[in-house]
Amino acid sequence: MYDWVEGFAHKPGALWALFVIAFMESSFFPVPPDVLLIALAVATPTRAMRFAAITALGSVLGGMFGYFIGYELMEVVGRPIIDFYNAQHYWLRVEEAYRGPVGVWFLVAAAFSPIPYKVATIAAGATVMPFIPFLLASAIGRAARFFLVAGLIWKFGPSFKSYIDRYFDKLAIAFVVLLLLGFVAVKYVF
Repeated sequence: MYDWVEGFAHKPGALWALFVIAFMESSFFPVPPDVLLIALAVATPTRAMRFAAITALGSVLGGMFGYFIGYELMEVVGRPIIDFYNAQHYWLRVEEAYRGPVGVWFLVAAAFSPIPYKVATIAAGATVMPFIPFLLASAIGRAARFFLVAGLIWKFGPSFKSYIDRYFDKLAIAFVVLLLLGFVAVKYVF
């Protein structure tokens, strides 16, 4: 699938493919749009920021669709699964976390990092996370991720593609860990 998605970079309609893949990945598709974003940015580095904007827009709109999936299907699909596994108290903890500040920060982390964003968007809808914080967290996290990738390729050129392919997940996880450590430090220091 990775090669199939990357193959769109050399076809007419690549920008539409980028938008659609970003949309789908935020709610159900398994391949991240970074694959096509990187291929397009390497092919035309001067348009890298435009590609990042298209990816972020498609991804945030797809995240809204993921939210809708969670919101609409929780009672029909999600609740019976929770009941089957007798996991009501675990689900209650998830609901409390998503409705509080932890949910917003988890969503930002999922939007930026390799944590599956689609799971976070569906869970946000299923827990009825307030929509405006959901939308803002999604926009911040997704834009940060895609503009960072595009910006690195724009700045350092196509040779940076192999570095991103090799280390992006590790760098994103390190960023999230540092972010969490910063919040812990702020909580206990102040």
